[in-house]
Amino acid sequence: MSGDPRIRTTAGTVRGRWEDAVAVFRGIPYAEPQFGALRFMAPVRARPWDGTRNAWEYGPPVPQAGIATSMSGDRAPDCLTLNVWTPDPGAAGLPVLVWIHGGGYQEGTSANPHADGTTPAGSGAVVVSMNYRVGVEGFAHVIGAPANRGILDQIAALRWVQDNIAAFGGNPGNVTVFGQSAGAGCIAALLAMPAAAGLFRRAIPQSVPGTFFAPELAAAITAAIAAEAGARATVEELAGIDPRILVDAKNTILEKMPAFVGTWGPMALTPSPFSPVVDGDILPAAPWPALAAGAARDIDLLVGHTRDEYRLFNTRLGTEMTDEEVDTTLGWLAPGSDGSRRYRGAYPEATPAELYELVHADSLFRMPTLHLAQAQQAGGGSAWLYELCWSFNREQGASHSLDFLLVFGTLRPDDIRAHRSAYPDAADQVTAVSRRMRTDWLDFATHGNPGWPRYHPADRTTRVYDTAPTTRPYPEERSRRIWSDHRFDTLPLLDPRS
Repeated sequence: MSGDPRIRTTAGTVRGRWEDAVAVFRGIPYAEPQFGALRFMAPVRARPWDGTRNAWEYGPPVPQAGIATSMSGDRAPDCLTLNVWTPDPGAAGLPVLVWIHGGGYQEGTSANPHADGTTPAGSGAVVVSMNYRVGVEGFAHVIGAPANRGILDQIAALRWVQDNIAAFGGNPGNVTVFGQSAGAGCIAALLAMPAAAGLFRRAIPQSVPGTFFAPELAAAITAAIAAEAGARATVEELAGIDPRILVDAKNTILEKMPAFVGTWGPMALTPSPFSPVVDGDILPAAPWPALAAGAARDIDLLVGHTRDEYRLFNTRLGTEMTDEEVDTTLGWLAPGSDGSRRYRGAYPEATPAELYELVHADSLFRMPTLHLAQAQQAGGGSAWLYELCWSFNREQGASHSLDFLLVFGTLRPDDIRAHRSAYPDAADQVTAVSRRMRTDWLDFATHGNPGWPRYHPADRTTRVYDTAPTTRPYPEERSRRIWSDHRFDTLPLLDPRS
């Protein structure tokens, strides 16, 4: 480990650094900056460079709320970059883990310190993370532009992995994609996309969202955002507008979304105006019917969710809710015409506020995730299911995003001790819970088996992570029964005149 590590990639040589016995390379371009003539277009392979490029800093984030990205200068910033952590650049055949961050398809960056790849790489894997286009740039339905540009960026990064990861010690034939929330939704889409075939062997989507849009719905949402910015939703008009203006326009529409529920449907009650678009070409079908038809039968799938998926998004925590308010929400989000009755019958002890949180958790993440495992099994593939029930504080519970912090090992005992509502023993428990989950993820990436039986509808075997892990039938049986007849699929525009 003397001297800075250097690797020759297909585009040029990069120089990294040794950090905690792991060689780290940050900010490697995998595609050309998507501005100017390339804005709203499919990604283009990064141009080669001469000499050695210092890969010491994360690449700048894609324009998004709360993060300023400079657009000045002769050359647009290299936003489409990736990062590599490797325990041994001279090795051969290490498993490869490619992380796809979440953020509601509207924000996120690979520079998030909670997704630092040092700890999983130190356990024996090559870890890759990437920036990809989010928000209007990556997921809006723009006339004249390809759909799902953010996911096309991910495919370009996965092709870079195929071409280059062996030089970092990784095995391009043993690539596992893993991601959480919107990152999990992107992985679900990748499983159904012909362009992604052969780019990875295994997948770990964590907290899969249940929203995939029909083109008409996506077009209506984008038209509203573009109108807020004084434009039409075409490449010609949007390409000349500063990305920050479009971010502001998106935020304005996001605040107004509940008023659109009659035309945009249940997605108007979610925290994001974006989702993958089932355009029939780049994404031929939504993941659930695609997997049930066998689209990913050759891909091993480890999938799961947290127990309290909606707690972080719940703006009504601590407020009184009436039965009428909850019935309205249940009417939109629960399956079937009698969803309110079924939820009240299944959870007779629940308060209106608890029912409100339950149906959001189920519709947004818990049931789409469970149904993805079911679809994979029905399509002849192998699936393993998990649920995280361990938590470290009373306010958030086993919350959305907690599982990925544990897998990366970036939730520290001192972080827990500093939390105002931490459980007394949680700081002493977190290291063991984190190590157990990370070990299972690495076992899956290495051997294709995380250590418990495959999911099957006859027994619904689930790995439940708590203070001590257990393997037992799926814990959310009451919700599972409510949603058993529902079929997740493409969300339509309810009123074509909108």
